[in-house]
Amino acid sequence: MQEMHPPRNSVALPRKRVLIVNCYFDDSRQPIHRTNKMPYAVGPIYLAGAFARDLCDIRCYNEVTSGPLEHEQLFGWPDMVVLTGLTNSFDRMLHLTAYARSKNPKVIIVAGGPPVRALPLLSKKFFDYTCLGDIEELCEVIAEAFGPGYVAKQMLPRYDLAYWLGRIGYVESTRYCNFRCSFCALTAEGRPYQTYDLDHIRKQIMASGKRRRMLFIDNNFYGSDRNHFRARIGLINEMRRAGQFQHWNALVTNDFYRGEENLRLVKDAGCEMLFSGLESFDNDWLRRFNKLQNTSAPQVEMVTKSLNAGVVFGYGLMLDVTTRSIADLRHELEFITGTPEITIPSFITLSIPLLGTPYFFESVEKGTILPDTKLRDMDGTTILQKPLDDIPEVVKFVNDLQSLRGFHGRMVKHAVGFAKLYRSKLTKAQMVLALGNNLLICAQPLTTSFTGLGWIPARPRPRTFISSTEPLDHMYTPAFRVESRYASYFKPTMVTDKNGLLHQDLIESGVLQMNARRQAAVGA
Repeated sequence: MQEMHPPRNSVALPRKRVLIVNCYFDDSRQPIHRTNKMPYAVGPIYLAGAFARDLCDIRCYNEVTSGPLEHEQLFGWPDMVVLTGLTNSFDRMLHLTAYARSKNPKVIIVAGGPPVRALPLLSKKFFDYTCLGDIEELCEVIAEAFGPGYVAKQMLPRYDLAYWLGRIGYVESTRYCNFRCSFCALTAEGRPYQTYDLDHIRKQIMASGKRRRMLFIDNNFYGSDRNHFRARIGLINEMRRAGQFQHWNALVTNDFYRGEENLRLVKDAGCEMLFSGLESFDNDWLRRFNKLQNTSAPQVEMVTKSLNAGVVFGYGLMLDVTTRSIADLRHELEFITGTPEITIPSFITLSIPLLGTPYFFESVEKGTILPDTKLRDMDGTTILQKPLDDIPEVVKFVNDLQSLRGFHGRMVKHAVGFAKLYRSKLTKAQMVLALGNNLLICAQPLTTSFTGLGWIPARPRPRTFISSTEPLDHMYTPAFRVESRYASYFKPTMVTDKNGLLHQDLIESGVLQMNARRQAAVGA
């Protein structure tokens, strides 16, 4: 990797120390390590690529795989801390900021990603630099904070710092999505679908080193540019012939399956598995959330088409307790587990009115978000809105959902039937990909019963699964002494107040301005 160096005759620049953290709250609200939670976070290593190697010592930390970052000595080490994460991890960013500033008052805090883009005005109150754009914006921050000599000449991901990735390589070949589902954070941000130059994609693959498998982490690998899609398939074939990787996986939208030759193209290019946001088998629900690309063909037909072509079909399932009854949702789960022709979902989540999305503003207008809902609660396992059924019934359903309790026998039968149907069409590795989720979902209670720190049993407060009463994670209590002026950093950011109205935290955050801009754009 070529980088920017100071002129030969200039005084040597001092080295800078940088800590980059992927912030995370675990769904279980326990301090555990999710070493098998995929896809892995790669934001930190892409951000690390913005710093000049010869002038910066960089450490990356992933709270998903390594658990909460609470190493007191480490917070006194960096000159700069860079924070990223999912939307509901905003409070976690504040915790780490309090730790770092308590240990080093001069530390520079840089924050970006979905939480900051969702809360632009509130973020400016806490962080030295708030990045509202793409990852390349970090280069401008580095130049201003440290000087231009500390910026890498070419921004490529630092795979050497990703201790959590293992044997799988991760590459991004496009950015954003060409669809506008009403519950998606990408819809809230409103950025257009973008493609990368093929040479940049090639350099990413080369930087990752030789891997057995490559995962393209695009939001939509297929996209709207068909010529670029074909060109990327050509590049993949080229890199496979060169021995950079053997097999690959990617994320596509369901319109990919409309093209008759698309499956043949990716299969011939070594694709093992495609993940698609199927979300639901209920077309009326899909239309309600503007996921029209999923309604053009029967879902079962699409999944079996992929499997019969030798490409595993992975998907997530979104269960909406606010518009569908528990009986209806159970029926959908019974349908899935009773249909061995299709795969079991890779994950199951409740619907989430993410900040800034059309779904969020619709929920605010209708007053469906429960009182005292915290931003942290937007994790997909917590009931955030008024359900159709009685709360006790919904709570039991959501609790059982964490391990699909009550469906284990059906899932075993499904796995046997699936194996019989596709053992001649899928490789052993693909069978593991297709059936591994069954075991992981059923084993959820076991994997969340321990902290991961020497397998010491955790003692969390029992969950209520209701945002209004759900206890806070232990991370809201400082792991070590912090200065009193940072006490407020450990208070949860609220979405609604005790009356269920939009909380002052959100009113001051810039969320309403986002809605005004969104409505203006729609009107234009």
